[in-house]
Amino acid sequence: MREKFILHDHNQDGLDRRGFLECMAWAGTGMLWTVSGGLLGSALLPARAGAAETGGTAGKGSFSFVQISDSHIGFNKEGINTDVAGTLKEAIARINALPERPDFILHTGDLTHLAAADEFDTLDQLLKSVKTQQIFFVPGEHDVTGDNGKLYLERFGKNSKGSGWYSFDQHGIHFIGLVNVVDIQQNGLGSLGKEQLAWLADDLKDRSAETPIVVFAHIPLWSVFPQWGWGTDDGAQALSCLKRFGSVTVLNGHIHQTLKKVEGRVTFHTAMSTAFPQPEPSKAPKPGPMKVEAGKLRDHLGITDVNYIEGKNSLAVVDSTLA
Repeated sequence: MREKFILHDHNQDGLDRRGFLECMAWAGTGMLWTVSGGLLGSALLPARAGAAETGGTAGKGSFSFVQISDSHIGFNKEGINTDVAGTLKEAIARINALPERPDFILHTGDLTHLAAADEFDTLDQLLKSVKTQQIFFVPGEHDVTGDNGKLYLERFGKNSKGSGWYSFDQHGIHFIGLVNVVDIQQNGLGSLGKEQLAWLADDLKDRSAETPIVVFAHIPLWSVFPQWGWGTDDGAQALSCLKRFGSVTVLNGHIHQTLKKVEGRVTFHTAMSTAFPQPEPSKAPKPGPMKVEAGKLRDHLGITDVNYIEGKNSLAVVDSTLA
């Protein structure tokens, strides 16, 4: 399949999209997702308000959702972020201020920092203030530490399969939540495992190739930077199950920065964190919480809002920082 990175794209807002993404790919920007005809597009968050002025997502088949990721409740480090609950509240406030209320939220993992009961409780209480109908979760590696994900499953994985995978449908789009953090490989790469891959193949086998697919998991399914474990060891096997579909969007977290890649008919997006940024690959000895200039933390944190408009040809994605 042909592979390309999205670097330049001119939008009606007058901004050079390629230049924007080139500058912001590692900045931890949030994304506004707009789903339309199963395809994915992107725009800046201010354009979302403009859409509302012209009718927004009017139409019975339209809906929107927001992706948040890597809230790391329980993290506290001087000089980086001593109030991750506070920055999550700011992300929630931004969601609640959107011109149109999202139908649901996807949280793509690392809800907590140490998988402690009080951290899960804090996250649960904070998310109760989000103006949405439902929240869907997948775990990050920080959510399964110590107990192999038992507490996460009790709190946020009810009615899921195995270690927390599941699927659901919304307005003709098939959503698949995968878990690639329970069996982390020695090189740090994520792993789905044979059981989950078999379930995925079975879940997809009777679906029309015209069905738009959205896959969400914590660790990227593609090889962002394997040297740091930023990829999934058997991700290619999962993607092979999806290659017959005309439109596939893969949403991930884990790397705490926004990066987009298009490979054939598959669009990959990684999301920023609401807690702290991580360094650009090869720009530091190893991954981990990154200090930024004083007062600039919120430039590196954000949300992803996705909007589907029936009859349109793209999923619209808006990147927005908490700044």
